[in-house]
Amino acid sequence: MIAIDAMSGDGGAPVTVAAVSAFLTDHPDTRLALVGDPAVLTDEIAKLAEPARATVTRCEIIPASEVVEMHDSTRDALRNKKDSSMRVAINCVKSGQATACVSAGNTGALLAISKFVLKTLPGIARPAICTTLPTINGHTHMLDLGANVDCTPDHLLQFAVMGSVLASAVDSNANPRVGLLNIGSENIKGNEQVKEAALLLDQMRERGSLDYTGFVEGDGIYTGECDVVVCDGFAGNVSLKSVEGVARMIRVFMREEFSRSPLTKLAAAIARPVLKRFGRRIDPRRYNGASLLGLQGVVIKSHGGADALAFANAVDIARLEAEKNVPAKIGEAIAAQLDLAGSPTSDQAPTKLTQTL
Repeated sequence: MIAIDAMSGDGGAPVTVAAVSAFLTDHPDTRLALVGDPAVLTDEIAKLAEPARATVTRCEIIPASEVVEMHDSTRDALRNKKDSSMRVAINCVKSGQATACVSAGNTGALLAISKFVLKTLPGIARPAICTTLPTINGHTHMLDLGANVDCTPDHLLQFAVMGSVLASAVDSNANPRVGLLNIGSENIKGNEQVKEAALLLDQMRERGSLDYTGFVEGDGIYTGECDVVVCDGFAGNVSLKSVEGVARMIRVFMREEFSRSPLTKLAAAIARPVLKRFGRRIDPRRYNGASLLGLQGVVIKSHGGADALAFANAVDIARLEAEKNVPAKIGEAIAAQLDLAGSPTSDQAPTKLTQTL
């Protein structure tokens, strides 16, 4: 069962209930639980037309009396809203009642509560946010996207292992290519953090534990040079938000140009099938859903402003990661590849990582 934080995000219950309806239409055998105010959720379900309403009524409703708002501080969400829909959904994963949790709520709160309740896997110092991005020949997985603004080389090494395991599991890719984001492809380029991380990744490659392909520049993220792109949360978040802005700009420019005159409007009508296919390929809603990797459970973060289509995609990512048992595979990879099975605590993991290599 997947626990849905049905109250959080900009759209709240109307979006999540509609998304659940769409998801269950395509995945009728998946069990979902809506976590939130029962009265609000029941009212939203009643607004659905048949057969969507009948589909959603199969969902279990788990009560939660509070909501983590977007403006809530991480401290308040963690300490003062213990019956929030976000916290209760994560508790369902902790107890084993659910195999995954999906939330569109406050990212900082989701990270903090998930880490507090679920804990990180042995050998993992910090969870990382990972999402899928389109490339010329498919897609790539990129992490971290904002959970860790300041990272050590050891953290980047952990991200590389986690990203590789994720790509291998969900893409059935036995040997994912891993690249390290940098300002150039030459060994002399980059800051000391990236250079030291590259040395650690080179050692992993030499041991046959990781298919590290070297540095990848920003444009290489989207040309399909690698299956996993590793970076710190600062660079990753800036890269992600930049491409989101460029995508919006392209849409605006194309709309303006095609509506400039009767002739361009005619050209737009002729090109409509191509434009629709192009729009679908770069539609960010199809890539909505970021994984919080490194936790002892599957937690997926949906964009706060996601619509029903985008949120349904995040639920599907949760389904796939739960089916593939991604957290357990990451734990196994850390223990086997980095020799950390005996690491006493995850807080000591960075030092231990360097020592084992």
